[in-house]
Amino acid sequence: MTEFDGLPVLRNPVAIAAFEGWNDAADASTAAVEHLEQVWTARPVTALDPEEFYDFQVNRPIVSMAEGQTLNVEWPTTRFSVASPPGTDRDVLLIRGIEPSMRWRTFCGEVLELCHSLDVQRIVLLGALLADVPYTRQLPISGSASSRDAAERFSLTPTRYDGPTGIVGVLQEAATRAELDAVSFWVHVPHYANNPPCPKATLALLHRVEDVLDLPVPMMDLAEESAEWEERLRTAAEQDAELAEYVRELEERVGDEGLTPLSGDEIAQEFEKYLRRRGGQQGSTAGSW
Repeated sequence: MTEFDGLPVLRNPVAIAAFEGWNDAADASTAAVEHLEQVWTARPVTALDPEEFYDFQVNRPIVSMAEGQTLNVEWPTTRFSVASPPGTDRDVLLIRGIEPSMRWRTFCGEVLELCHSLDVQRIVLLGALLADVPYTRQLPISGSASSRDAAERFSLTPTRYDGPTGIVGVLQEAATRAELDAVSFWVHVPHYANNPPCPKATLALLHRVEDVLDLPVPMMDLAEESAEWEERLRTAAEQDAELAEYVRELEERVGDEGLTPLSGDEIAQEFEKYLRRRGGQQGSTAGSW
């Protein structure tokens, strides 16, 4: 059992979590949380005791050495940090770890216990899955929420999946049972381009984080990296006729769905959100789903 001592007092906090492994195609979701840690200069808070949850022959500790002497052993675990984004009166609890090897229910209980201790009322879970999608279009995001209002607000495409799940699905169910608002976003990563990183998928998830927090997220070089990623795939398709044909088939399957122009009202709403985020004026939805 992990002891959580000396925890900070947070302002209207929301938690954002991602886990390496089954839930993290091309490392896209953990890269999103890592990006938030960096751009918001997150402060470490605590970590779970890994002894109960990880098989160290599967996820081995990392040793750091200098001049033949062991300096540090870093154990695989789940770590918690706190960020205070500028221009807002809320803090963000960032949870980044590895999908546990065992005792998932106990693991979820400890994660939610920490969220409760920090007075977190909402948790956003990020995931990435491999899918038949064209890299040339906007990468789809599906997901689910603990309330119908949240699902409608974020225009979540409902998942119709029945089968094995990962820690993201289990943690969302545990959060809902604990009466903690929970929403998950899963970005669809092209299965033929699954080598990490996938900046386009990470960028898509970060835009959803902006929607939830109603805050701007500094994207740094992600847009440029995403364009470079697409260019590499375009070059690969030019050299591989089968890949090029497959991508064309995927584009035809998607059709013009991703190219439908926005209505006047939708354009106005998007522009208002942009101004609110970039202008530092807090919107009325910032503190609620």
